[in-house]
Amino acid sequence: MANRRDSRIEPSFEGPSQAKTSAGFSVSEEDRVVPGNRKSSTGRKTARAKSSRRGRGRSRRGLFGVLGRLVYWCFVLCIWGGIAAAGIVVYYGAKMPAATTWSIPDRAPNIKIVSADGQLLANRGMSGGEAVGLHEMSPYIPEAVIAIEDRRFYSHFGIDPIGLSRAMVTNVLGGHFSQGGSTLTQQLAKNLFLTPDRTLERKVQEVLLALWLEHKHTKDQILEMYLNRVYFGSGAYGVEAASRRYFGKSASDVTLSEAALLAGLLKAPSRLSPARDPKAAEDRAQLVLAAMRDEGKISAKELTSAMSAPATRAPSYWTGSENYVADTIMEELPDLIGDVRGDIVIDSTVDLTLQKLAEQSIRRLIDESGKKLNVSQGALVSIDDSGAVRAMVGGYDYSTSQFDRASEARRQPGSAFKPFVYMAALEAGRTPDSVRNDAPIKIGKWTPDNYGGKYFGKVTLATALAKSLNSVAAQLTMEVGPDAVVEAAHRMGIQSELQSNTSIALGTSEVTPLELTSAYVPFANGGYKPDIHFIRRITTTEGKVLYDDNGGGAPRVVKPEIVGMMNSMMTGTVEIGTAKKAAFAWPSAGKTGTSQNSRDAWFVGYTANLTTGVWFGNDDGSAMKKVTGGALPAQAWHEFMVAAHEGVPVRPLPGTWKSTPSDTIVPDDIPSADVGPAPVPQASVGQSQPAARAPAPARPARPAQTVDADVLDMPGDGGTTASVGHPVPPGNVGGPTKKRQTSILDILTGG
Repeated sequence: MANRRDSRIEPSFEGPSQAKTSAGFSVSEEDRVVPGNRKSSTGRKTARAKSSRRGRGRSRRGLFGVLGRLVYWCFVLCIWGGIAAAGIVVYYGAKMPAATTWSIPDRAPNIKIVSADGQLLANRGMSGGEAVGLHEMSPYIPEAVIAIEDRRFYSHFGIDPIGLSRAMVTNVLGGHFSQGGSTLTQQLAKNLFLTPDRTLERKVQEVLLALWLEHKHTKDQILEMYLNRVYFGSGAYGVEAASRRYFGKSASDVTLSEAALLAGLLKAPSRLSPARDPKAAEDRAQLVLAAMRDEGKISAKELTSAMSAPATRAPSYWTGSENYVADTIMEELPDLIGDVRGDIVIDSTVDLTLQKLAEQSIRRLIDESGKKLNVSQGALVSIDDSGAVRAMVGGYDYSTSQFDRASEARRQPGSAFKPFVYMAALEAGRTPDSVRNDAPIKIGKWTPDNYGGKYFGKVTLATALAKSLNSVAAQLTMEVGPDAVVEAAHRMGIQSELQSNTSIALGTSEVTPLELTSAYVPFANGGYKPDIHFIRRITTTEGKVLYDDNGGGAPRVVKPEIVGMMNSMMTGTVEIGTAKKAAFAWPSAGKTGTSQNSRDAWFVGYTANLTTGVWFGNDDGSAMKKVTGGALPAQAWHEFMVAAHEGVPVRPLPGTWKSTPSDTIVPDDIPSADVGPAPVPQASVGQSQPAARAPAPARPARPAQTVDADVLDMPGDGGTTASVGHPVPPGNVGGPTKKRQTSILDILTGG
């Protein structure tokens, strides 16, 4: 037993098939620390499986390692990129003024011009429209702008990282710069403070200013500032100006389809303007509508309805004849209040209803007869007894031509100038019953012919004026002298230089429709010359009065008895003379005029309420086809005056005169047909001597011209008319003259 306990038992590495004793133990091949050379098939499979798992583990550890290293270096690069970006921001930010000095620059002043009854005529100034609050504009406008320009406007802090990243990816994939990624706040910062240069410095400054704007102002304030300052193309800054420009309405009345069009313009205002490319503007508006639907701003029904709206076609320029008035007011403004430093409101004298009536009449007649009669332009001016311009049309269409033919174009008035010849003759002692021989005459080398070569023999001055007889007007000019005629015309309101020669009797010196019409006003108001003006009052938007035209007095320039005689004579022009087409239910008077070869056709007429002048012609001075003052001008005058006097109590023309036998000049006093330089005849019996007049300025004479008289469309000699009623002078007329600061005529003549 002892030997057995002391004996050593060796471990057996035999397989399991060998006998075991309960006291012994055995190990298999798998129990070896180092496998033996002999392996079973099962062992080999097990080894291969373990080896495969170890390989996959090493592969996974290698992939994770690469990704880890990539993340690491990206993190490192981000840190260094952030440091570099911070350095750039600090560098360019240091160049900017201190943030404590930053402030929102004032919006360019808007000049709002309104009619006599408070309706908007036009906006002038750099912006072209007044600023409006978000609550005052159509709600579709801000919704459309946010949907297409900055969908996360109300959630970002001035910079939109998501939008910026999206724009960067789009630009990289597209290979060119197509999206900017700027928020509305950044765009506002650029518009307010920066130049449009695409530089790194400007972009950094834009970001800093956007952050400052978000800190200082609410989202609604930022959006409101943006919508009131952003450019919408065609000279319109802000939604109000754009709405007026493209749709002829306030921003508060803009529809969904119109709001989409406005929002679409922001991408490229000039290129997408409906005034330039209506199709492109409409296509862009469709994209805006789709974006609004995606954002849930509009329903499917609203989308369908807006998509079906017709494309907006805007004129190439601001349209409407009231813009001629606005331009004239803008020329007069600096002399009244100096530089405009804030928003102002100008109350004009113009009646917008009358303005539209005048425009419609001029355009309709040209549309109907323009091609047939070779006439392309017209102008109309209407002035009340106080000198306030109630309507002024400067051409056929303001959008195609901004040249104001009413206040700037000087044309020959033809026989419309004759009232000043006859007035000078009456002041020299003649009367409407004075007789002259209407026959061919020769003045030096000049022979003033009547229209068509028709002569009437012995006629009264009243008949001669009603029939616009050239020979009689020339005789009267020779009798009183051309200087007397020039002086009378200037005294009445003509501002242009007039040639002091005999041919002035036939209107060869050029004048503007505005000044010729204004020179007839004393006939309508009883002999007083008021200041012609377009502006009643100028105030700030807060109501502070900057200028007020309170009227003042108007000097008398014609004696009452002369006014009565002239009105009696010129009434005949409307009743039996060349302007019968102008007659209507009110007592009226006036004079037609036609320059040589029908280059210009005029009618200037008046009631006791309004004085209105009408001109038709062509800008290049080409002849019309036998258009006379008694045709288109008289028709336009009639249409306008009938509408203007609707519902207004009838008033007689001022002044009275009755024909008496003692007023008639005996035949022996009639000058011969061959007139030469002769002394001025003595005043007729029973008449007062001419009123003292200031000496007329010496002016160089120019060669005389032959100018056709107006077409005579009535038989017989005609005669004098019944007396007119007593004058009804306007308020303040005849009182002490108060010097007005500046009139429109002063500006037109440089005075």
